[in-house]
Amino acid sequence: MSETKQLPNREALPEELTWDLTTIFPDDAAFDQAFEDVKVAVKEVAGYQGTLHEGATTFLQALEGILAVYRQLETLYVYSHLKNDQDTGNTQYQGLYARASSLLAEASEALAWFEPELLTLSDEQIAAYFEEAPKLAEYRHYIQQMLDNRPHTLPAEQEALLAGAGEIFGAASNTFAVLNNADLVFPVITDSQGEHIQLSHGVYGQLMESTDRTVRQAAYEGLYQVYEQFRNTFAQTLSTNVKTHNYRAKVRHFDSARAAALSGNHIPESVYDTLVAVVNRNLPLLHRYVALRKRLLGLEELHMYDMYTPLVGEAPIQYTYEEAVAKAKEALTPLGDEYQEVVAEAFSSRWIDVVENKGKRSGAYSSGAYDTAPYILLNWHDTLDQLFTLVHEMGHSVHSYFTRNNQPYVYGDYSIFLAEIASTTNENILTEYLLETEKDPLVRAYVLNHYLDGFKGTIFRQTQFAEFEHFIHEEDAAGVPLTAEYLSENYGKLNAKYYGEAVTYDDEIKLEWSRIPHFYYNYYVFQYATGFSAASALSKKILAEEPQALENYLNYLKAGSSDYPIEVMKKAGVDMTKPDYLEEAMKVFAARLDELEALLTELGK
Repeated sequence: MSETKQLPNREALPEELTWDLTTIFPDDAAFDQAFEDVKVAVKEVAGYQGTLHEGATTFLQALEGILAVYRQLETLYVYSHLKNDQDTGNTQYQGLYARASSLLAEASEALAWFEPELLTLSDEQIAAYFEEAPKLAEYRHYIQQMLDNRPHTLPAEQEALLAGAGEIFGAASNTFAVLNNADLVFPVITDSQGEHIQLSHGVYGQLMESTDRTVRQAAYEGLYQVYEQFRNTFAQTLSTNVKTHNYRAKVRHFDSARAAALSGNHIPESVYDTLVAVVNRNLPLLHRYVALRKRLLGLEELHMYDMYTPLVGEAPIQYTYEEAVAKAKEALTPLGDEYQEVVAEAFSSRWIDVVENKGKRSGAYSSGAYDTAPYILLNWHDTLDQLFTLVHEMGHSVHSYFTRNNQPYVYGDYSIFLAEIASTTNENILTEYLLETEKDPLVRAYVLNHYLDGFKGTIFRQTQFAEFEHFIHEEDAAGVPLTAEYLSENYGKLNAKYYGEAVTYDDEIKLEWSRIPHFYYNYYVFQYATGFSAASALSKKILAEEPQALENYLNYLKAGSSDYPIEVMKKAGVDMTKPDYLEEAMKVFAARLDELEALLTELGK
């Protein structure tokens, strides 16, 4: 009997495959000193409360003092969370992370007075401050963003009441999270070889990709059997969460919860409606892809549990990390020398924590602060998907690098609306590179399948979620009770509209609404679809070497939050208030679907 393979301890990893956090703090003693310095700075800056009316000099000192504190806090937080994530079983770094998180919360509370006090100043007084202190010009956009909230800011006493109720307002979401992640007990299922598998959220995702249909069906039915038992509880948590969004929007004088949610980034509601409209017009493309899936899998009935298994069988291509690094560098060549220099630095300066070790946080991400490298966490396996993950996270990290090296701290970050565009542009460029360089029809079919599934999951599926999310907010605002039966009935109809007639629908899929955490995120999920679509348009321009396309793209990466996201993207060459970029993405999907069908015919499938 072979021994079970054990993950290595952190200390056993080769140094070159780990990130170098000594560039943040040389040791934990330096962290401790910085921690104490920030505690002192928070108290000093809190002393400016009540002084913003005293003149431009005092106003500027208070503003810059607060920003300086947050800049130092972010560095402390990033160091502690990276140290914790590299080995979550290390109690020393658990403690470090807890201390940094606690200090961040304390500072946020101590400095929360600034925006409400700013809004007590008249427009004339603020205009005079800009005249008196020319240095304030750098902060004009930052201050204007706060002033834009004036119509939706309540008197101080009412603001205090809302702030004090924040924990209560979050109770429904927290209850869902605890029930969904901690309390639900999923059954043990049996595969075709008689092996027993304990079902969990993570295992479910893996089993949906299994080539064994009996396993997929057993996992699907086992999972939803549990959600069926708690459907009324989940309906109550979701309904209460929706009511919270609608209530807060109403008391802040917004027309709707969606208007309130999108106002922070100045995103017109038409962007949301245009996304839903364009995706709905193009649903026949998804129906065609679903029908192809049914044919290739040789099924008389295609069920929702058949939607994620690969169409071309086992992966015909894989990469070691070293091979993936070479591929990534080569694939990203169209982004130019300036971009390539940052990619080279990422690989040579140990920004990346590559391999899995005992206790390491799962998954992958890009992280960092204004004064640190934009670090990447991976858990490497030799797969095509991991190559895509590498270039995806590299897109985030290069975006962060350019932003922080071209903007002052106050604009040294970017909104979620912009974030996924940089990462998925890299994915699109990698897809095109692989299709240009791989000649084996089976490999090309596998790459196309990967792209089409990603498009399906990111544009079609996330827009389906967005459409349902807006529907339930509107229904609640109209006084319609969001019961489990009502939610299930309408979700089932929407799912059938999206996936079409090739699917045989089971009752289980009607309950999918009950397990989607994004429905608690307050109009967040649509940004996955808009971001992927914008990335498709940008990568097409770059690869076609359109005049100014690359320069405009790099300027977007350098813009940070110096302008509103819609304006940043217009300068990059994509007007997200219009449907064109979405229609262009659909054309790419259609062309790659055509190619996959042709390749499969060539392969005799």
